[in-house]
Amino acid sequence: MRAIMRGHMLALMALVALGTWGCGKKDGGEKAGEAAGEATAEKGAEKAAEGPALKAGPGVDAAARLIRIGALNDESGPGAAIGKPFAAGKKILAAQINAGGTGLLPEGWKVELIEKDHGYNPSKAQQHYSAIKDDVLFVATSFGTPNTLPLRPFLEKDKVVAYPASLSSQMAEFEFTPPIGAPYSYEAMRAVDWAVESAGGADKVKFGIVYQQDDYGKDGLEGLKKAAAKHGVEIVAERPIKPGQKDFTADVGALSGAGATHVLLTVLPSSTGPLLGTAAAMKFGPVWIGNTPAWIDAFFAHPKLPAPVFANYHWAGGLPYWGENVPGMDKFMAAYKAHGKDLGRPDFYIVLSYVQGLVAVEAARLAIEAGDITREGYMKAMRGIDGFDAGGMIQKVNLKNMPYVTGEKVRILKPDFEKKSWATVSDYAAPSAIAEAAPADAPAAPAGDQK
Repeated sequence: MRAIMRGHMLALMALVALGTWGCGKKDGGEKAGEAAGEATAEKGAEKAAEGPALKAGPGVDAAARLIRIGALNDESGPGAAIGKPFAAGKKILAAQINAGGTGLLPEGWKVELIEKDHGYNPSKAQQHYSAIKDDVLFVATSFGTPNTLPLRPFLEKDKVVAYPASLSSQMAEFEFTPPIGAPYSYEAMRAVDWAVESAGGADKVKFGIVYQQDDYGKDGLEGLKKAAAKHGVEIVAERPIKPGQKDFTADVGALSGAGATHVLLTVLPSSTGPLLGTAAAMKFGPVWIGNTPAWIDAFFAHPKLPAPVFANYHWAGGLPYWGENVPGMDKFMAAYKAHGKDLGRPDFYIVLSYVQGLVAVEAARLAIEAGDITREGYMKAMRGIDGFDAGGMIQKVNLKNMPYVTGEKVRILKPDFEKKSWATVSDYAAPSAIAEAAPADAPAAPAGDQK
């Protein structure tokens, strides 16, 4: 009996203990247990969301989700008319990414621009690169052909990609300088195709060229010579000039004296205006055809360069102009409205810089998603890009193969000063002087010219 009573007492004590645990201690032990369980589950969810550990290298703060990006620009030299809007394009893209919600990078990731002005001086470009190379993942803008080419051995040594503000053919031939668009040589060849077609035959065309005395100019000259040889067109005058040259009287006199009917301008806009103004004053009026860097949208409103000076001017290129009715332009215009109106007035080079930045950021996105945002991981991701077209704004970019294929088709435009926009006089086509067939994915000319 005593044993039975003892058993009942032990059972009762156990029940009291259970009751105390279940009721009287709920705000303490049970809640602590629940909180611990929730915290463990939350950490597990976070870890699952993060995925494998991310490999990072120079220019990347993985903990802060920050990518530092370099920019070597010309905002004070002879190319500043292009360099300033080019700088604005990258700033707009950076601000857009940092505002969040774009999907251009995984959510939470931001970018920081580290900018340097080399003033179109190759030596300064090299100095500035040396100063920032350890702090950046890649260089989003390396402005100008003569300023980018000397950097190539350093880029290769440091494994740094530098996106050139240049369409020189040599850029596409070097792994660390992928361009965005058809090269200057293709623009020159397409200009000859159109000149022969519009004039009614090669015998009615005599070409002259004014070209910058560097690798940019050389690319245009070589393209002109190749196409002229194919068509049997005579090149009657070749005039090399220096960046920043002011007096073009002798050059215009030589072109006029040689009887040039068409003149290719492989120059910067700082030369285009004075050249055309001098020609107008000397009553020399050939058909002018500029490579991409020969034009700046400020010409539409330049008080000292009235529209008649550009009456015979044409533009050869393979990229969209400001406000063109192409897919993706609406997103750019929204970004400009939100982040760029105080950075500069509307300009083609803002668009070009922004689009180039989209390609660079796409590579960063792919690298993060692959778990490797080191320089090697970034290069691997970039070399995997195939068919990227910035939402339809540009010809499809293929960075898988070398030399890079970033556009083969070129069109000829003519400025419309009333609309401050462009009219297409000859649609996208590959130059007849190249052996390869051009891809069939170049954006069609817009149905109507848009501002």
